[in-house]
Parts: sequence; C-alpha cells; structure tokens
Amino acid sequence: MGRQVFGFRLAMIAVASPAALLNATPGLGTRLVGSAVVVTFMTSYVLFRDWQRFGPLLLRHPSLLAVDTLFGFLLLVSAGPDTTLAYVSVCTPLLAGLLYSWRGAAVFASLQALILLAVSETLKHHTAVADSLLLPGLCVITGAMGSALRTLMLRFGAAGEALTEARTRLAAAEAVSAERARLAREMHDSVTKTLHGVALIADGLADSTAASPDRLDPALIRRQAELVATAARRAVEESRGLLTDLRAGQDSGATDVGAELESLATDFTTRTSLPATYDGPATRFPLTSAVSRPLLSITAEALENAYRHARATRVDVRAEATPTHLVVTIRDDGRGLPRGTTLEDLSREGHFGLLGMTERAASMGARLLLTSDEGTEVRVEVPLT
Repeated sequence: MGRQVFGFRLAMIAVASPAALLNATPGLGTRLVGSAVVVTFMTSYVLFRDWQRFGPLLLRHPSLLAVDTLFGFLLLVSAGPDTTLAYVSVCTPLLAGLLYSWRGAAVFASLQALILLAVSETLKHHTAVADSLLLPGLCVITGAMGSALRTLMLRFGAAGEALTEARTRLAAAEAVSAERARLAREMHDSVTKTLHGVALIADGLADSTAASPDRLDPALIRRQAELVATAARRAVEESRGLLTDLRAGQDSGATDVGAELESLATDFTTRTSLPATYDGPATRFPLTSAVSRPLLSITAEALENAYRHARATRVDVRAEATPTHLVVTIRDDGRGLPRGTTLEDLSREGHFGLLGMTERAASMGARLLLTSDEGTEVRVEVPLT
C-alpha cells in the first residue's frame, strides 16, 4: 500500500512541478523550488521502486516524513493550493496512518492541514470558508483511512499467520497419522506374520517334546528348533529394517519391479511349496521406491492370503504395461471371500491385510480392485505419469 501511495505522489509531482518552477521567484526562489522538486521527486521514486528496502527505514524514522513534508510545503507555496500538487498533500496523512497508526495520522494530518491553511492565507486566496477547509478536511479523512487500513491489514496478517500455523499443525498431524498407518502396515506384513509363524512352530515343538520318551524324535525336534531360530532371526532383521527405515527415510532410487515380482514369486514357492508363477514382458519397470515398495507389499500380502486363507493350489502373478498404467494382477484358485464381506467386517475380526493393501494403493495413487469369484483376483493399476 505504501508503494502505491508514493506512485501516486510521483505522478502528481511530475504534473505540478512545471507550474511550481514558473511561479517561483527568479534567483534564489527558483533554486529552492528546483531543489525541492528534485528531492521530493527522487524520494518518491526511490520509495516507489524499492519499497521493501527503504520502507522499513521510513517506518523507524518518522522525522524523514516530516522533512519530506517541509519540501512539499515549498512546492505548494510556489505552485499554489489550486494545482494538482495540493492533492499530493493528502498522501502524507494517509501514509502516516499506514506506517504510524492513529497517533502518527493525527500528527501529520494536523500538520498538513495547517500547512494548507497557511499557504492559502499567505497567497491571499479569497475563497469561501467551505472551499478553504476542503483540503484540510480531506487530510483528516485520509489520515483516518490510513489508520483504519493499517489496523485491517494487521488483523488480516494475524489471521493469515494463524491460518498458516493451523495448516502446519494439521499437516504435521496428518504426517504423523500417515506414518503410524504405514508402520502398522509394515508391522502387519513383516514382523507380525513372522512372529505368528514362530508361535506356530513353537507350538509344534512343544507338542513334540511332550510326547512319551519312547516316541521322541530328536531329528524332528532339532528341525523344529532350527525353524524357530531361523524365524526369530528373520523377525529381528525385519524389525531392524523397520527401525532403519524410520531413521533414514525411504530410498528414492529406481527399482525394477518386474524383477522384484519374479523374485517374490520364486521365494514364495520355495518357502511355502505353493506354486506361484510370474508372467510379464521383458520390458523393465523402473519405479521409485515410494511406488515399488507398496506395490511389492501388496503382492506379498495377496500371496500370503492365498497360502493362509484361500486353500489355493496355485497363484499367478502377472504384470503388464499400458500407455498410462502398470497393471499387476495376483490371482489364485482358492475359495475366495464370503459374499458381502467388507473391509470393516475384516477389521473388526482383526484381519487387517486387505485394509493395508487398500491404504498402500492409495498412498501411491493407484487403484486396487478385488474380485472373489472362483478364486480371488487382486488387480493394482499404478499410474506411470
């Protein structure tokens, strides 16, 4: 706002300066008026051009505005109160109200009004009282306007800061919530399942050792103990991976998803003896880890569901690329989900796998479709743009 005020002053000074120079007394008067023209014009130009730099200086030193008012007084005396320069005088109370609140507006409005009255009396302009009080009254009005605008802008700025702070807090809360949800999914897909396997193997080991001495099978007990140790070490590695991920953040490098999906299917077959095949073109699918990790986790979850719940005899993983999407399909020949099953029903029963798959798809902007008719098919459509 201050910059616009000086822009208006600059234009009015340029228009009224010729009249002021023509009316000035030859000799010393002309030099004084010329100096006043140069000083006021250059001051207005500098503040208009670089308000961000010099505006704070004017804000800290009100005396600078008083000096500028005195130079304007010289021009006003020379040009006369009936020129456009008289309207420049109303800018001073307006600017004082913007910079120094109502006290500054009152001081400079009074000073400028007195200057206008003194100039009119000095030059013996015989006008009606109402006309002679027009510009002084306008100075008072513009000073009040400047003070009101200052209050309004301060309140608007405070409201903007409060809104920014609220948005920052909301973003932080959403980030914390998203991180908690992500960690819950990671725990469900890795450590929780591994520990569940440890519990099952430990139960089997307990049953084996509870048998009568003549029926104990040392080889079976040793094999079960090795499985418990292996699963426990795997849980430790998965926990360490989660902690490392939390401390260092996710890697943003590119991953060949096709190769990872094929490796995932191969490892799944080796671990569970449930045949899982991968079918995909030879074209590489380089995706960032922000996309590849959720996609691989969804695939791993779908494979685990086929093994643990669907009673499937085979699982097929397929990847194909369209001009706009990477489509990954995981299909098994198991019994599928009961009709009418919803995510809310599964969550209430403590099954969070499908819910985690849906959240992961949403986190990477993908679309997840689940059909359960003569087996279960999970289809993930990942945008490539």
